[in-house]
Amino acid sequence: MISDSFKIYDISMKITRDMPVYKGRDEKRPKLVTVSDFNSGSAYETVLEMNMHTGTHLDRSLHMIPGGTRVDSLKLEQVITKCKVFDLSSCVDKITASDLKDKDIKEDDFILLKTRNSFEDILEGDFIYVDESGAQYLRDKKIKGVGIDSLGIERSQPEHPTHIKLLEADIVILEGLCLKEIDEGEYFLFAAPIYLPEAEAAPVRAVLLR
Repeated sequence: MISDSFKIYDISMKITRDMPVYKGRDEKRPKLVTVSDFNSGSAYETVLEMNMHTGTHLDRSLHMIPGGTRVDSLKLEQVITKCKVFDLSSCVDKITASDLKDKDIKEDDFILLKTRNSFEDILEGDFIYVDESGAQYLRDKKIKGVGIDSLGIERSQPEHPTHIKLLEADIVILEGLCLKEIDEGEYFLFAAPIYLPEAEAAPVRAVLLR
């Protein structure tokens, strides 16, 4: 039971047909189809068709690395943990190593990056991302995981170096967070994915406790 002294923040995207999706690609838009209702039967049932990388989700290394890890290798301790939120809304295009160097990032931290993505209608276009230097900095810091309020932790980088540098080090990547109402500071994160053992990614209902 959660104490009344805790405040719960839902930082997950709503899954709807008209939600923002990566680069606005129609094939990435989720579809919720009613397959049974009370006119045709005794129960109401729906089917969801959705790309695993839509909305708030978690990536495993198979997403970018042949023979990489799947959801079944994830330990819940990696995503049910203390975390730190950093406000990087001053970044205009991307988050680099120089943007991170003054932040209090320590080994085994799980960090969430709050950017202009949470405030502006840019998610399907030129959203703020973590560039290769930023990923290398976080890898060198040996963090546990990183989340961001964009539909992808990187864009416009050939060969996906940000993903690969992080995933090679078994650093959890959370994408599609909603951090508009979240102040910089320390929280407790619950970001367990749907248990799809063989998948390279999975949807997450991410919440913060403070």
